[in-house]
Amino acid sequence: MTLNTLLRTSESGWTILVRLLVGLVVFLPEGIQKLVFADALGAGRFAKIGIPFPEMMGPFVGVVEAVCGALIILGLLTRLAAVPLIVIMIVALVSTKLPILLGHDVGMFHLGDIKRLGFWSMMHEARADLTMLLGCIYLLIVGAGRWSLDARLAG
Repeated sequence: MTLNTLLRTSESGWTILVRLLVGLVVFLPEGIQKLVFADALGAGRFAKIGIPFPEMMGPFVGVVEAVCGALIILGLLTRLAAVPLIVIMIVALVSTKLPILLGHDVGMFHLGDIKRLGFWSMMHEARADLTMLLGCIYLLIVGAGRWSLDARLAG
């Protein structure tokens, strides 16, 4: 795959709305918050839910979310930036939502203080995660759209 193929996008410029939703509303600020508020949202939270090596993974995920979120906002290397975010969202769903669905811990992942369990509770808790996952998959498939640095670089 060539760089031009990776950057090429023929989608509407309005794809910027999905980019802003994914990058500006969620991943850039969440990544920064994982770094600034590490005890509550980064390594501390990762330790509570059972993510291995939370002191390393918390800052790592924070940096990946912030950098990839910024790239998606700019529409630069959008398809590449979407891939690690898709992985992050799958891990988030498995580690924090699957235990709600099943009603018990799943392997190393802990249920925590959830009052309601089952499918509908999981769907309620997972709505933002699923939205971000689908937004990232969309950007992986169609690219950044006409109003992006990718489109300018691809010519």
